[in-house]
Amino acid sequence: MRLRTFLAVASAALALAGSAAALSPVAPDAARVAEGELHGSVAGEVASFKGIPFAAPPLGDLRWRPPQPAKTWTGVRQANAYGPMCMQMRAAPAGTNQSEDCLTLNVWTPANRKPGAKLPVMVWIHGGSFTGGSGSNAIYDGTHFAERGVVLVTVNYRLGRLGFFYHPALAAEHPGEPLANYGMMDNLAALKWVQANIAAFGGDPANVTVFGESAGGILINDLMASPQARGLFAKAISESGFGRIPGLPLKGDGPDTAEKQGLAYATGLGVTGAGPDSLKALRALSPARLSVPAGQVTPILDGVILPEGPAAAFAAGRELKVPYIAGGNSWEASLFPKNTPLDRAGPLRDKLIAAYGAPTDLTNVQWDLGTEAAVIEPDRLLARLHTKNGQKAWVYYMSYIPAAQRASVHGMSHGGELMYVFNTLPDHDMTFGTRTIAAATPADRKISEAMIAYWVAFAKATDPDSAGGPAWPAYTPADEAVLEFGADGVNVRPSFHKASLDLVEQLESAGAR
Repeated sequence: MRLRTFLAVASAALALAGSAAALSPVAPDAARVAEGELHGSVAGEVASFKGIPFAAPPLGDLRWRPPQPAKTWTGVRQANAYGPMCMQMRAAPAGTNQSEDCLTLNVWTPANRKPGAKLPVMVWIHGGSFTGGSGSNAIYDGTHFAERGVVLVTVNYRLGRLGFFYHPALAAEHPGEPLANYGMMDNLAALKWVQANIAAFGGDPANVTVFGESAGGILINDLMASPQARGLFAKAISESGFGRIPGLPLKGDGPDTAEKQGLAYATGLGVTGAGPDSLKALRALSPARLSVPAGQVTPILDGVILPEGPAAAFAAGRELKVPYIAGGNSWEASLFPKNTPLDRAGPLRDKLIAAYGAPTDLTNVQWDLGTEAAVIEPDRLLARLHTKNGQKAWVYYMSYIPAAQRASVHGMSHGGELMYVFNTLPDHDMTFGTRTIAAATPADRKISEAMIAYWVAFAKATDPDSAGGPAWPAYTPADEAVLEFGADGVNVRPSFHKASLDLVEQLESAGAR
């Protein structure tokens, strides 16, 4: 009887101890993932883990192959420094830490997270025209998201012709293996890693929001169109995502295909032919040699990773059925300021000039038309189609410009919203080459606080209306409301720019855009 009592008491004590251990605080700078243990760092209320491999280095015979599983390690891996950027396929400052061994990601999480916490997760895909950029850019520091209860992840992915490339020899090497969109495959691999490991940082794998800007925004839209992304995220935000970009055909008789580009690129490097020897020669070239300018780089319609462009997928109802935000800035044409879309407007020219209200300044009309044709009208299109398919969508427009710049710039430039979204506006004047960014004013910070609040509310509650500012209504064809972040604050704009956007839609239908 005494033995039985002793065992009962001991069992209860062990259960209590186990329960206490399960509820004990997590070491804020420690995490165990599938590949091994990590030691990060803590600053204030946020723990960060940097340079975590999510795939094997794509070196040697793994160049131009789908990402392979990351290798395990023994002991504790220090995760206090960013990994190298992927090879920049454009001019990079001297001393830039870049490498072909670059498939790493970074995590910011609340330092006071509890065991078993299921915090919302946001995964950031950087922009850079598919030729530059990285997840380690200081603008993308995830501290302010983590301070608001979000686990923030930034990702590196292969760029240029290391990331988006097709050559006939590749198809023969591994029949049936996905081809061409290696950079997109990297993002899919990172999202799979997040599904498997983000709980170690307090994140909820069932509540992952992907978001990105420019090339990253295009990739968000492409992921929405990719069957391979199903189940990897629950929500999506595309910033300046150029939603009508169709993708580059893999092959065909047209003048511009991935195959023709790939063969021309190889020939430019002194490699001819389409057999295994040509592939061996291409893989023998140094990463620096492959980093030569390669013309426009874009995702490729390979039939597996990206079977069709976003507009086609949304129109056919084949996009992923998840809540979706799309938006852009008031001067997206800053990315291509010499483009003259008005010259191709034909019989709609005068109507467009009148709609934009600048008959004596055609430069401004060109910029406004370029902005709406490239980003703003495609945002409306994808939101309209997603809503038609029974899903919820929201649209935003960023026109805010710091007061000191309003007399000298046309609008919020392409990418200009990023410091506002990440709440990383400068505390003092900063100079980048010939460009100076002034220290943020209280008005600037108010807009930034609003943007990050809406983004966080979307991640947490699947409804940005809960951000504490003006209610952000979901898009409907009846009112076509857009949330504008402007000089007069944050406001809902029904029938946003309807007159000009309807004309841009007509241009698109006529193939004149």
